[in-house]
Amino acid sequence: MTSSVVQAPAPLPPSRAGRESAEANRRRITRVALYLLAPTIVAMAIVVAYPIVISIINSFQSDFSGIDPKTGLFQQGGFVGLENYTNWLLQQCQSGGKTVSCPAGTNESQFYDSVFATFLFTVVTVALETAFGMWMALIMNRSFRGRGILRAAVLVPWAIPTAVTAKLWYFIFATNGVLNTVLGLHTLWTADLWASRWAIIIADTWKTTPFMALLILAGLQLIPEDVYEAARMDGASTAQQFVRITLPLLKPALVVAILFRTLDALRMYDLPAILTQGGGGGGDATTTLSILVVRELRSHIDSASALSTITFIIIFAVAFIFIRLLGANITGSEKKARKVAKEL
Repeated sequence: MTSSVVQAPAPLPPSRAGRESAEANRRRITRVALYLLAPTIVAMAIVVAYPIVISIINSFQSDFSGIDPKTGLFQQGGFVGLENYTNWLLQQCQSGGKTVSCPAGTNESQFYDSVFATFLFTVVTVALETAFGMWMALIMNRSFRGRGILRAAVLVPWAIPTAVTAKLWYFIFATNGVLNTVLGLHTLWTADLWASRWAIIIADTWKTTPFMALLILAGLQLIPEDVYEAARMDGASTAQQFVRITLPLLKPALVVAILFRTLDALRMYDLPAILTQGGGGGGDATTTLSILVVRELRSHIDSASALSTITFIIIFAVAFIFIRLLGANITGSEKKARKVAKEL
């Protein structure tokens, strides 16, 4: 007997009408998506794009160009190029129509001190918040009685408005406040150079650590429990499980948490403005870039616009470098998870 193999007919190419129908369906979906996104795009353009464009334009202008010799009044300025930027970067001021080095106490003379204070607060607070947030998240991820109450209690500092937090810690750090009374100290927490900086760091770490813990906890709950069970059966210690399983699989959530907190800390304003800005030397030691922008805005809009643009560039550069160093894929991938599981 001979057997014959019946081959299935080759699939027919899609007809012209089918292709046109699919293309029309895609265009319809695109139109619907644009209609739904249009209100958000318009709102973002008004709230975000327009102020940024106006600020950049003002940064190349001058509010006043001097005194009109005929009227004796200030005359409106015009385009000055990069003068506002160079005044900040070179700490220069205009006096009598000449460019001179800014005397101490002027906003321009505090530019680099503000950059140092901003990055100091960012690096130290984010590092402490990440460490404490990881510790808190690991505890909250365990199964025990009262876990829900603990999770809710941990979020209380983060839920308190920053202005309220600043006043709360202001009373704690007062000369006759709780901290000095309990520790028997006489430290001027809101006036001394480094004491005021540590006061900001302590207060910000207390308030924002729950935010880090919440994001890290969300990442921990995505790690399958059977991976840990397999590691324990293979004799892996707790430290080995943390290094070989938790950290690699937690990296996407950890990167997002650190990135968000870094960008937020670089824009820090309200906490140091309320807690230490009235404290003499502490006020200058804790002046961030955002505080300096607000100070300059009260007298020179053009110069403040240039400083706000510089601040925006600094934050953008930090975010770009951060993502490039830690990897652009901050959402994770199945390939990464399979690779870690295979190594175990």
